[in-house]
This record gives sequence, structure tokens and C-alpha cells, in this order.
Amino acid sequence: MFTGEVRQAVDRSVLCWLATVDADGQPNVSPKEIFCAIDDVTLLIAEIASPVSRRNIAENSKVCVSFIDVFRQKGYKVVGDARLILPDEPEFDAIGGPIKAMIGTAFPLRGLIRVDAVRVSPIVAPSYQHYPDRTEAEQVRQAFKAYGVRAVD
Repeated sequence: MFTGEVRQAVDRSVLCWLATVDADGQPNVSPKEIFCAIDDVTLLIAEIASPVSRRNIAENSKVCVSFIDVFRQKGYKVVGDARLILPDEPEFDAIGGPIKAMIGTAFPLRGLIRVDAVRVSPIVAPSYQHYPDRTEAEQVRQAFKAYGVRAVD
């Protein structure tokens, strides 16, 4: 399910967005800074300060995670089932190594949000359809210009 291209997109993304829903159907979307793919179907997200996400996942395990490269303007949407893994659970240490390495001592790690993917779909900016002859490199240049960003060597 997570092809090499999807895993590269995960690695290149600075943030992902976790969408959850409470028992009443009220949606919540929150940015997550520390996340990774640990195999071809599983995302791990650091639970650092996410009381609403925690509560919602306890009530409804259905989630959606999206991540994009803002300059390439491409990414992926992962729909799946989530559960919270707490530090006192054996699975926390068994699978949490990559997240722990990413965090180091920067944040307190209150848990891991494990997302087992059911479906993966590409996210592509509409400009790719409107300007089909534009290369990805040109797309990146346009994004740099729009965002006032300069490439770093």
C-alpha cells in the first residue's frame, strides 16, 4: 500500500494533518510534526499534545492523514483505523523506536498514534490539471515565487 513513492513523500513532509471525528460526528483536524511510516501499511504519529485527537480516536477509530510537499504541491491521503499506544504498553517500545529517535529530548512523548492504512490516494494541486505542460521543477519554482521562498544550497 505504501509504495516507495508514498514513503518518500512521508519522509519529505514537514507536517501531516490528522483528521478525527468525535462520537457526535464533529470533525477535528490537527497538525502533527513527528510521524513516519514503519512498514507498508502503518503510520506512526507522535502524540505530544493532542487531547482532542486522543479523545476522538478512543470514540471513533476512523481517521484520515494527509501530507504534502508544499513546493511540489503533491502528496497523499491515508484513510485508516487508528489507536493510541501508551508508553506502558509493550507495543510502544516494540515499534516506537523511529519516533523516539526523531523526537530525542525535544518533546515529551505521551503516546503513539498508530494508523493502519485502509486506502491511500494521491493529492495533486489543481494547477497540474490547469497547466499540464508545466514540469514539476517549474511547479516548484512557481511555488517558491508565490511563497517568497529561496532555495538553499
